[in-house]
Amino acid sequence: MDPRILIVEDEEKLARFIELELAHEGYAVRKAADGRTALDMALKDDYDLILLDIMLPQLNGLEVLRRLQQAKQTPVILLTARDSVMDKVSGLDAGAIDYITKPFAIEELLARIRVALKHHRAPQDATGETNAQGAAEGVLTWQSLVLDDRKKKVTVSGQEIALTNREFTMLKILLENRDIVLSRDTLLERVCGYDYIGETNIVDVYIRHLRAKIDEAFGLKMIQTVRGAGYVIRAEQ
Repeated sequence: MDPRILIVEDEEKLARFIELELAHEGYAVRKAADGRTALDMALKDDYDLILLDIMLPQLNGLEVLRRLQQAKQTPVILLTARDSVMDKVSGLDAGAIDYITKPFAIEELLARIRVALKHHRAPQDATGETNAQGAAEGVLTWQSLVLDDRKKKVTVSGQEIALTNREFTMLKILLENRDIVLSRDTLLERVCGYDYIGETNIVDVYIRHLRAKIDEAFGLKMIQTVRGAGYVIRAEQ
């Protein structure tokens, strides 16, 4: 069966252009021009992928994504004219698997679609690695920090820390790979769960958030930068 893709775009000419290109590639395509209609369609039917504009009438794309995530795990690629790193982080934190800014080359969009369809069912951390410091039981510790993967909860000195899903995943991966320097590309791939096509400086934003919430807030020096290589959490001495 051909992969089913829902295009949610209020610019009629752009939506039609994408529809024709996807149909030519063999995808089964449906369209929606506003957020409310798109949400109804996405909840009623199953799609392999949704291309979702952010600036939509009736219901914006991020709200559509938020509500959809409560019911389904359909992979979503955001389409938007906003291109700042923080906009991209917001979209990814909301649950999107990728983010492409307008204007874009159709070849790039098609490449991202192929990657998403190939990998969106891959586990978030395909390494299968555990360590003797608690990963097998779902609990990781570092000094006064405790990460409980089963409860999706992080505490420092007993105080719970509010993290986004991607911040939590990045911290978990760093803790599971103590003393191993992980590059930005590696962190992006493992956090997103597929071969992410995008800017690696998004990793720097997540790391900055983690440091502000944990290192700076509690006087720790947990996440270290290895210049030119990436990031690492060293085992306790």
